[in-house]
Amino acid sequence: MSDLIHYRLEDGLALIGLARPPVNSLGQPLRAAILDACERAAADASVKAIILHGESGVFCAGADITEFGSSASHATPSLPEVLLRLTSIDKPLIAAIGTFALGGGLELALACGYRVGEPKARLGLPEINLGLLPGAGGTQRLPRLIGVEPALDLMISGQPLNAARALEVGLLDRLAGSPEALLDSARELARELIAQNAPARRSTPFANPGESIAADFFSQFLAANASRWKSRQAPRRVVAAVEASCRLPLTEGLAEERALFKQAEASAESRALRHVFFAEREAGRIPGIGSDTPLRKIDKVAVIGAGTMGGGIAMNFANAGIAVKLLEVKGEALDRGLAQIRKNYEISVKRGKLSDAQLEQRMALLQGTLDYADLADADLVIEAVFEKMEIKEAVFRRLDEVCKPGAILASNTSSLDVDVIASFTKRPQDVIGLHFFSPANVMRLLEVVRGRETAPDVLATTMKVAKQIGKLAVVSGVCFGFIGNRMLEPYSREAHRLVLEGATPAQVDNVLTGLDLNMGVLTMLDLAGVDVNFLVRQSNLAASSHDASYHIVGDELYKLGRYGQKTGRGFYVYEGRDRKDDPEVPEIAARVAAELGVARRDNISNEEIHDRCLFMLINEGIQLLDEGIALRASDIDLVWINGYGFPAHVGGPMHYAETVGLDKVLAGIQRYRKELGAYGEMWFQPASLLERLVAAGKTRIEKI
Repeated sequence: MSDLIHYRLEDGLALIGLARPPVNSLGQPLRAAILDACERAAADASVKAIILHGESGVFCAGADITEFGSSASHATPSLPEVLLRLTSIDKPLIAAIGTFALGGGLELALACGYRVGEPKARLGLPEINLGLLPGAGGTQRLPRLIGVEPALDLMISGQPLNAARALEVGLLDRLAGSPEALLDSARELARELIAQNAPARRSTPFANPGESIAADFFSQFLAANASRWKSRQAPRRVVAAVEASCRLPLTEGLAEERALFKQAEASAESRALRHVFFAEREAGRIPGIGSDTPLRKIDKVAVIGAGTMGGGIAMNFANAGIAVKLLEVKGEALDRGLAQIRKNYEISVKRGKLSDAQLEQRMALLQGTLDYADLADADLVIEAVFEKMEIKEAVFRRLDEVCKPGAILASNTSSLDVDVIASFTKRPQDVIGLHFFSPANVMRLLEVVRGRETAPDVLATTMKVAKQIGKLAVVSGVCFGFIGNRMLEPYSREAHRLVLEGATPAQVDNVLTGLDLNMGVLTMLDLAGVDVNFLVRQSNLAASSHDASYHIVGDELYKLGRYGQKTGRGFYVYEGRDRKDDPEVPEIAARVAAELGVARRDNISNEEIHDRCLFMLINEGIQLLDEGIALRASDIDLVWINGYGFPAHVGGPMHYAETVGLDKVLAGIQRYRKELGAYGEMWFQPASLLERLVAAGKTRIEKI
């Protein structure tokens, strides 16, 4: 018997323990071992029932994702083949589900005749998060077990059910009293089934699942979700497969499911989402930082500034059960900040995401103060004051005086030089940038900015803290804007310039949302604030000698007090939640273009908008990689997916560039460098790394 399986006999029971740590992923070797063990039990006349369980407590997290897209994914025995055989074994087969049964792991459990779970077990089919659908019977067996609508909800959401809910909907047959009692509960069920001479499988409650839904259910479901799914095909394939379960016998439905799975596995959408999956796991690997790097103890946290950003940052720690002191310079500002935090929690209570008791528990972890001396015992202090260097300087000089030795001093700056900020202290090794994205209590991304003198244990500690508070941390080096905002500048620049040259804001934004970005860049500027963008640009210009007349339209809007959504006018007009085109913006653009001598055109193509905005965004990202600001291309993708709404199913801007072709990106930049005259000569300079990659025939973005 394989080392991947622990097989033992107990009074007529065969216990088959999956032993492929850490999560029993169903790669080809484990699939073969499961099949061999089940065949052995099926052929043994002394075995009256079979229990399948996780040897270490964990049942199964699903397929081996590294196999997807390769021949190993379908190597004999394939998972569908294994599960089909399990369903034909004429002995009760019980899945004892510890910790979780996800994806192929749940499909394995569905192939068993009976299922027992521990109280904290989670059961789900998250394949949609990888651009896939359940491909080993999940779309066919689950609707027959629990009905079409709950089955479809489980697959489309990708979110697991807890054990109690799984029992309620019929996904589990029994709940064990504790994780330790799981196998005993499975044994008890097995002996009951043997005593009752029960069938190997219970009859399915929804043998004809289509009978439980309206005739137009699937067409209505597709129509209701079309705008949310945009161009994504994985949810549509899930619907198609579940619909097949309603019109086809099981065997034919399984064949249709398999064909849909193979389409999904080969799709660009799934390749992109698998890229993101592995990128998230790679982001925490930092050269020079290992498991042996010591960590500093973080029990007490302080946040300076109780505004929208500071309050949101404080909420992250309170949500994780960590005490926070929130400092403001004026009592009314502190009271206002704490009141806003309570209001945010009250909204969560109304939505059923928090209980009243949880609200009070979290508020009790938040202590307001007006005195820097109260921060003396803080292990981590995060500054979230206004984005001006002189204000940051005053804060950090004061922190240097009052904070204990070894305290980590972090700045939430979105663009300023962390090394300069560190120089305001006598402990630059303890200073780091922690750039939260707004709203800080919602947005998942955290840019961790490693200063020139930031100590390794400070970096390692903040990466751990980020995980504790539910953030996806991406390390950046020091430069203006770090990874995200530095790349935003050329992206925003081209949008501004295209409006100056004759494109409308709506045309520019529609090209970008056509790629499934959450919003176009000009809509994003209106949301963030035209005034905020103006001030950031002014800071950036102070650090460069470039002519920046490209953003003259934004300057004009700023002068007119048109700051975007908050004032009701920016690049668009806003009436409540409705955004409308503003005929004055093209007029402003035409006037200032004439003043600058910029030729306007009526025929700017969507292709030009796409290439100028996105290729310059990509080019800047490649330059960041070459400079060592970003550790890897996939880190850049994570920043733009989680901080700026770039679609995960497109894979982020760097992955998208690889999909388009690096040679095409370079050719596009070179084309506009020639066509746009002096403006092109100034701004359309290909990154040296991009030129080297193309010259070397590379198709992936990597340092060479």
